[in-house]
Amino acid sequence: MATRRDSKHRVLRRGESIRQDGRYQFKYHVNGKAHFVYSWRLEPTDKLPVGRKPCLSLRELEKQIGYDLDNRLDPVGKNITVNELVDRYLATKTGVKYNTQMNYNFVKNILKAHPFGDTKISRVKTSDAKLFLIKLQQEDGRGYSSVKTIRGVLRPAFQMAVDDGVLNKNPFGFQLAGVVVNDSVTREAITKEQMNKFLKFVHDDNVYCKYYEVIYILFHTGMRISEFCGLTISDIDLENNIVNIDHQLQRTSDMKYILDTTKTDAGTRKLPITQDVADCFRSILEDRKKPRYEKMIKGHTGFLFLDKNGNPEVAMHWQHRLNHMVKRYNDIYRVQMPNITPHVCRHTYCSNMAKSGMNPKTLQYLMGHSDISVTMNTYTHWGLEDAADELKKMEDVEKVRREMEKGQEKPMNQKMFRAI
Repeated sequence: MATRRDSKHRVLRRGESIRQDGRYQFKYHVNGKAHFVYSWRLEPTDKLPVGRKPCLSLRELEKQIGYDLDNRLDPVGKNITVNELVDRYLATKTGVKYNTQMNYNFVKNILKAHPFGDTKISRVKTSDAKLFLIKLQQEDGRGYSSVKTIRGVLRPAFQMAVDDGVLNKNPFGFQLAGVVVNDSVTREAITKEQMNKFLKFVHDDNVYCKYYEVIYILFHTGMRISEFCGLTISDIDLENNIVNIDHQLQRTSDMKYILDTTKTDAGTRKLPITQDVADCFRSILEDRKKPRYEKMIKGHTGFLFLDKNGNPEVAMHWQHRLNHMVKRYNDIYRVQMPNITPHVCRHTYCSNMAKSGMNPKTLQYLMGHSDISVTMNTYTHWGLEDAADELKKMEDVEKVRREMEKGQEKPMNQKMFRAI
């Protein structure tokens, strides 16, 4: 067999050849199937022809393929793009909730609009991954939560490639802290004094007084607004003061209603309510006008609040109302009320219960948190005033204990004296 050479009289190895357009070609097999790689250069020292895009030499490509095969990596799979990898990863995520699916679509759209999405996964280094996230925040203006969501898809997608033997290392396997700045605004709870002032304002206002019961319930149950919107008449047991929470109601941008299970398994719960909250629910039920036709969604009917078209009200309705309430309050009073959202109501309830000394596991159940760490984070929001109050309580308890000890010592001494 004659030895094949290129135009520079260099010997071509097995599998190497030259195409008619002058490109070098290397042919190799994986599982009996032929695959090819191409380059305008044979060795790394060769000059790139004028007008051609920079590329690795054929011998460098061969070395990569040999390394992949030796390490049982898939050299073919490494040629897929980031977009293709993400599509493959998301295809394995079935039965996800509506909000999760929307997050997935958001990430896919971002990657399709960015050159990073067309990059071959074999060429993505850890530094590339970090620089991509930094660019999203600093140049594209993406918030920390958006960057976190995007990285939350890319990291497991690349890990899947590692687990499948396509890659040797996950380029997104780093901690997000220190790479991008956490500039997200924490939705803080309002103080108990602010809550009481706001509730009194809503109660006395001639425009918003009709919504007082709902605002009171949100502040005193910690329900998610999607859980509240999904409540039906049959979910409220006023004989035993229990609210059944096993679903949530949402609405898409195209006005499609989504009735799904609760956010987490822990969100499905029997929620005990106080008599004040029960009275609020009773008022809501008494004032509810029975529509001509009850809207049914996934077998559920009898929703507490309906819009002018007879459809159940959703989170947007209550968000807008709270915005208007706070604006009206701040237009009247000199001391301004901070922004209040349905989630602020929920967080305020959690904070109030924590400060009252409620057992964290009990509070976790009431909030429907799947992870106790989420509940415990509420305790970290306390400040100087809260710490001072706790110390004062401890001092009062210690004082009572000492008084009790003194009270026990006196009769004990008298008894001992009589014994003598």
